[in-house]
Amino acid sequence: MLTTDSPVTLDADVLSEISPMLDKSFADIDWQVPWMCHINQLSIISAIIKSLSSLSEQNNAVAYEGQPIDVIAGVLNNAFNQQSSYGLDYYEQAELPTTKPTHNNQAHTLKFVSQNALPEGEAYESFIATTGNIPTRDNLHDLFNGSIWLTFPKTKALLNYYHMLEIAAQGINASRGRVRDTITVFDENGAVLVTADSNIGEALIGFDWQASLVSSRPKWDEPQQPTSHAQAAVYIFGHALLEQLVYPRKPLCAHSIVINVAQEFFTLSLAERMSYLDDKVAEYMDTLLSKNDVTPRQLAPLPILGVPHFWSENADPSFYDDDYVFRSGRRQKSN
Repeated sequence: MLTTDSPVTLDADVLSEISPMLDKSFADIDWQVPWMCHINQLSIISAIIKSLSSLSEQNNAVAYEGQPIDVIAGVLNNAFNQQSSYGLDYYEQAELPTTKPTHNNQAHTLKFVSQNALPEGEAYESFIATTGNIPTRDNLHDLFNGSIWLTFPKTKALLNYYHMLEIAAQGINASRGRVRDTITVFDENGAVLVTADSNIGEALIGFDWQASLVSSRPKWDEPQQPTSHAQAAVYIFGHALLEQLVYPRKPLCAHSIVINVAQEFFTLSLAERMSYLDDKVAEYMDTLLSKNDVTPRQLAPLPILGVPHFWSENADPSFYDDDYVFRSGRRQKSN
């Protein structure tokens, strides 16, 4: 599901159709950082973005005022089509990603389209649910949003489904309400801690940074060299968080969920891990969002650069002594 050994092709027609007019921020993406290793279509998307960024720099290109470029929608659709044409195991085991139907809406195969395709006055989530079309702008935010759609398609569709349930029940109001607030926080800023050692997850939820991130460090997987002996790993879900991490800062904090797994999870290939996690995260969020008392506070804070092996400086235990970042937390204070 993640990458393929097949060569990445940059079709000349595709490159001519999707303008090379990208700003400098795209060239600043480091596709090799540990927190990017799980992104589906990584080799395809990164190759195209690098090529287009290079062309932009060579041509000193700027977008024509008022004219839609729609580069990113084209990149994501091209990546999706190439990936599916390779016949990877993931696509042999599951249907192509679709929306999750609600009410009278049928399931629609996903496609990335211009932001201009979104009718004026129509809610973004409703448009996706009724058409399968994901409005996409030419910016980092929507590049990462599309990458997460391709990596966690069932979970993203499930979140859209709950948006639609809430819109049907509550309408579009100035306040989203607790369910949609929780969806939005996780969608924008979420992370998934997957662990075969329940103590690590419990420590994270309890703001015990020493037990969850420091003393347990030998149990943590190295994203760039996954091993079958690991017992914990974090995978970023939030596309806004990925955007912020183009320029990493120590205070950046994810809102996480904990998925407990058997040790066998870590014997899987990365592609198999992501396919498995998409199912499990969708199930977890389905249960969470069904609760009457759901709030964003049920997502556990996780200073993302404190994840072992994500950031070289956290190899020194003193990295975690910064109580501005690694706070004692509301749960400990309530005890």
